[in-house]
Amino acid sequence: HVQVVESGGDLVQPGGSLRLSCAVFGSSFTIKSMSWYRQAPGRQREFVARIENGDSTYYAESVEGRFTISRDGAKNTAYLQMNNLKPEDTAVYYCYAVESVLAIHTYNYWGQGTQVTVSS
Repeated sequence: HVQVVESGGDLVQPGGSLRLSCAVFGSSFTIKSMSWYRQAPGRQREFVARIENGDSTYYAESVEGRFTISRDGAKNTAYLQMNNLKPEDTAVYYCYAVESVLAIHTYNYWGQGTQVTVSS
């Protein structure tokens, strides 16, 4: 049974930094990619960043240059370093993992989310 667990959310002042972590437990196959999404109150869930095998990275325009996604493949763990945080970054941040089974099937897993609040 695969589980995705996020941590690191907190209350931070504008201009501050946070690092989120996402760990995938229970997978016996390749984690093809790990992504971060976020959902603010009253809004749809939106893409933030993605890292793939081979370490290609992709970012939403709104976070480009401020957020950095990285990965420890050996531990099936991804990180999201968030700098220069703004009030509009306030949201529940979700981790999304794609598991590739024998290069034939893919399975997708969501974490439970971690709250990030940017406020003075």
